[in-house]
Amino acid sequence: MTLAIDVKDLSKSFGGKRVVQDVAIQVEEGRITGFLGPNGSGKTTTLRMLCGLLTPDAGEGRVLGLDFRREAAAVKRQTGYMTQRFSLYGDLTLAENLDFIARVYGLDRRKERVNRALEDLGLKDRRGQLAGDLSGGWKQRLALAACILHEPRLLLLDEPTAGVDPKARREFWDQIHDLSAKGLTVLVSTHYMDEAERCHDIAYIVYGRLIARGTAAEVIAASHLTTWLGEGPGADRLARDLAGKPGVTAAAPFGGQVHVSGTDPAALEAAIAPWRKPPYRWEQSAPSLEDVFIQLMSQAPDNFA
Repeated sequence: MTLAIDVKDLSKSFGGKRVVQDVAIQVEEGRITGFLGPNGSGKTTTLRMLCGLLTPDAGEGRVLGLDFRREAAAVKRQTGYMTQRFSLYGDLTLAENLDFIARVYGLDRRKERVNRALEDLGLKDRRGQLAGDLSGGWKQRLALAACILHEPRLLLLDEPTAGVDPKARREFWDQIHDLSAKGLTVLVSTHYMDEAERCHDIAYIVYGRLIARGTAAEVIAASHLTTWLGEGPGADRLARDLAGKPGVTAAAPFGGQVHVSGTDPAALEAAIAPWRKPPYRWEQSAPSLEDVFIQLMSQAPDNFA
């Protein structure tokens, strides 16, 4: 196994608050790793440290075979980093934006590279359109094209599909998998559970600490959660009654159903027992990634509290 990222003890503080705390993460070459966690959990800070945009307070390891602290400039040249906010020029065309990026990198064969990026990302027919006139999904495609123009070995994506419609999100992820199949390593932060399930494996960070790592199935299995689905007239309103009961980690309405989870099966059954009679019907279900992440959040101490 060749590791594109292999770092440990990664830490960073701002204003006396520890934002990232002793994070260790390994990402295999050619894999897509989902980087998940609530807002303010340290995802963006970690991504920026890995690609050399931020200097960590502590930590050691290698990114793309290079010492990620001492050789940060070399890491940057082989990494594509896509920020949360669209940052290209709205008054330039798609082709002009990419040509500008190519000039910044000092790339050779600029015309060839721009044409190939437009072709690969399905932007060829829009090359003369102003970037500012694009919809959210097309802007993300353009931003991705800019990230891969210099043929990086590592791609860091920071919530790339936030605010993008489901069809555009699916197409974007198809493109990510195409890039991965060609050997590109991808570390992508996201809040969408369906996107997490499209990754080869996931890493979950809460309040600066990495607390879960593995495939989606492995993370769910390690949670030891039990989940029950209740349905019937007004079942969704039972969430308020069940929340906070002994044995209940989370209770949430899902349409007309109530979704209840916990790590102690006996205590969880005791909590739902008063409602296990008509008109309600209950069945045990496999926990979802969302169930697991809510449980993990509830167990983690808030470093900003």
